[in-house]
Amino acid sequence: MKSLAAALLALAVALPAASQTPPGATPDNDPYIWLEDVDGARAMQWVEGQNAKSAARLEKDPRFETFLAEARGIFTAKDRIPTPRFRAGGIDNLWQDDAHPHGLWRHTSVESYRTASPAWTTILDVDALAKAEGKRWFYKGAVCLKPAETTCLVRLSNGGGDAVELREFDTRSRAFTAGGFRFAEGKQYVEWLDPQTLIVGREWAPGELTESGYPMVLKTVSRTGETKEVFRSQKSDVWAQPVVLRGEGGRTDGVIVQRGLTFYESEYSLLTDRGLVRIPLPAKAQQQDYVDGQVIFTLQEAWGGFQPGALIAYELAALKAGTAKPQLIFAPGPRQAIQQVAATDGQLVVALLEDVKGAVDVWDYAGGRWTSKRLPLPKDANVTLVDTSPKDDRLFVNVESFLEPNSLWLADGAAGTAAQVKALPARFAAKTHLVEQFWATSSDGTKIPYFVVRPKAAKLDGSIPTLMYGYGGFEVAKPPIYMPEAGKLWMERGGAYVIANIRGGGEFGPAWHQSVLREKRQLAFDDFAAVARDLFARKITSARRLGIYGRSNGGVLTTVSMTQHPELWNAVVVESPLIDMLRYHKLSAGASWVGEYGNPDVAEDRAFIARYSGYQNLKPGVRYPEAYITTNTRDDRVHPGHARKFAARLEEMGVPYLYYEQTFGGHANDADPELNARRWARHYVYLAQKLMD
Repeated sequence: MKSLAAALLALAVALPAASQTPPGATPDNDPYIWLEDVDGARAMQWVEGQNAKSAARLEKDPRFETFLAEARGIFTAKDRIPTPRFRAGGIDNLWQDDAHPHGLWRHTSVESYRTASPAWTTILDVDALAKAEGKRWFYKGAVCLKPAETTCLVRLSNGGGDAVELREFDTRSRAFTAGGFRFAEGKQYVEWLDPQTLIVGREWAPGELTESGYPMVLKTVSRTGETKEVFRSQKSDVWAQPVVLRGEGGRTDGVIVQRGLTFYESEYSLLTDRGLVRIPLPAKAQQQDYVDGQVIFTLQEAWGGFQPGALIAYELAALKAGTAKPQLIFAPGPRQAIQQVAATDGQLVVALLEDVKGAVDVWDYAGGRWTSKRLPLPKDANVTLVDTSPKDDRLFVNVESFLEPNSLWLADGAAGTAAQVKALPARFAAKTHLVEQFWATSSDGTKIPYFVVRPKAAKLDGSIPTLMYGYGGFEVAKPPIYMPEAGKLWMERGGAYVIANIRGGGEFGPAWHQSVLREKRQLAFDDFAAVARDLFARKITSARRLGIYGRSNGGVLTTVSMTQHPELWNAVVVESPLIDMLRYHKLSAGASWVGEYGNPDVAEDRAFIARYSGYQNLKPGVRYPEAYITTNTRDDRVHPGHARKFAARLEEMGVPYLYYEQTFGGHANDADPELNARRWARHYVYLAQKLMD
């Protein structure tokens, strides 16, 4: 699927000064630095007080219980599509509902999965495990030994964060292996080399992590406990990760070491008996998969005659011999972008965007040539890969759009066929709305696409309550998706929804992303404001009825939009956010994102970051919209101190705001279905108060 670096996005992407403090505040003159103490008594007392005030406002609203019931019905529905994962010749799924909020890891056959009522076998009851051990365990996947895939390393998160404990598990006996491999909690990578040996990246000794908080030392670990260091990165790097290349029958054909120099720049080397052998690549390249003896990469910059965004292959045998030359597989056009790459047993699968709509191509390698065919899937929809089979050429694909619920398709890459196997029932009345795609003109003349989902019958007089979403970072595209909670709680009540495909995302490939990196970031914020003004010009909505929402990197967007253009919106939802951009690199995984934003410790970078950083640019006397700021105590990716300090700064200035911090669940905020339902109920009560009342 996506590269390991991209998987850490999900990407889906901290410092208040007193009123008189200028941009460039340091911890020494930041009166709210104490709010960065995640579990500190003073900080948690502040959180409890804020939560109580916000709950009184939002959860006492007459609409809250209705919104909560509707959201709970969505997130705990029994007729959801169970997300499939190929394993051991069958299908795995993690199932969460009101009776199992932490989840059941379960298994069935492919044939049974295709029926309306699959016969599931529970492998691990995560709720029972959490209760027995007195922990808030959440299942974060398993790394299983091929080809049988019955001996696995289970990833368990205590609270839903990125840090996990690893334990060996036997799926046949459905029990943890006595005396098996086990690693204490931490951010760590692990792959099987053979039944007796692992390659692991973790904090082996105190401090053996990069400045970003990720592993920097890779070791092989045997069942006897013997360890051998095979790679050591630098503290200033982002991470060191192992990639095991699986050949026929699950054998280990080779091991690649990725040294992450920055979030976007890496060195790739083969681990051989002679030591590390560098793979000739530009710094901005991502390893994607391995199939038919070919190691697959995407290029994020022009190199060797290849354009940015190109998909290329190296023959592994030639790499080992030092004679390899890259071969072009596919070069996206100007309105295309590669979103996902994955291998089946003998095919390479590529999910694309074309004008921000999805398609899937399957590539075959034979006779030294790559040839492709397009899978017969619905058009004008978002199409994403769910999983690919390592034992044959089958793959699952998800298809969705704003008004059409998710459907799951089982395709055969070799045959070029695809058939729908499951479909989500409609969660809201979609016939009242229509979807339009428009283009706004940004400050430098660039055309910015955006989607509008609005009521058909509403007058275009600027009165439609509208929620606008944006992200604009890390080359993460935001195509149309089916959002049942937005449909039920917002659109059914007459609201409109907008996705602004601003620069920084991956809608049109690497160039769309790289055009707003570092000192050019202001253009992404300009794009967002341009979409708002275009909505006003089309009389779809007005500043009185427009609200914005962003999370993670989107928190940079929403807080900058709030401080630079308070006149454009009447509601601002800031979730799991980055905000203090002069200190972000000191908090949690922030140092890994210097390639995106710049380094505040470098004077030139600090100057351009300080010009937009939402935390430092709040100004006394400005009439800001009342924001709703929310985060999670157990978010170990984006530090909760960002959200806390922004709220404290607003409080100091006498600016109205709401703040709520969930105490577990991690960065995604969706580990527990009940808490997720309450989260969205609060969101939409706030938005209804601000934009519909």
